[in-house]
Amino acid sequence: MHSRLILVAFLVASVPLTACRREQPPPPPPPAEETTEETTQPQQPDDDNDAAAERARAIAEARSILEERVHFPFDESTITPETEQLLLQKVEVLQASPNVQLRIEGHCDERGSVEYNLALGNRRAEAVRQFLMDYGISGDRLQTVSHGKERPLAPESNETAWAQNRRAEFIVTAGGDQINPPS
Repeated sequence: MHSRLILVAFLVASVPLTACRREQPPPPPPPAEETTEETTQPQQPDDDNDAAAERARAIAEARSILEERVHFPFDESTITPETEQLLLQKVEVLQASPNVQLRIEGHCDERGSVEYNLALGNRRAEAVRQFLMDYGISGDRLQTVSHGKERPLAPESNETAWAQNRRAEFIVTAGGDQINPPS
């Protein structure tokens, strides 16, 4: 009987311990990821944005072509084969952009008198203008001016600087917001 009593006492003593002991609940599941359209649908390029970006890039390139300088040999206003290639690119942009107008500015190096260089700068600008007109660009869209030797690009007095200064520059004077890339 004594063993029964011990058993009962043991059971009675252990009941409160087991009653207080609670099993830990399982950990909560990880939070559900928010479902968005991006995660539920495969990524697709935005064709409108891509097309707009491509168009903007093409317009910027066309503007760059229009504004690119051309250079001349010493004491000449003739169009070289290299200059011809650059001018033909300008023709394509101008044909695609009928409202664009340009000012062609003739420049010279520092050698020679002010009067001589103003005349040479004018011959250079006019040679470029005539070339563009020969390819169908209306003369009404092309204005010329000579700066002679008064606006050097490179101020040094050496052949490298002089070669940079013998140039024609192009300024878009109208229709800059209507530049179109060639087709």
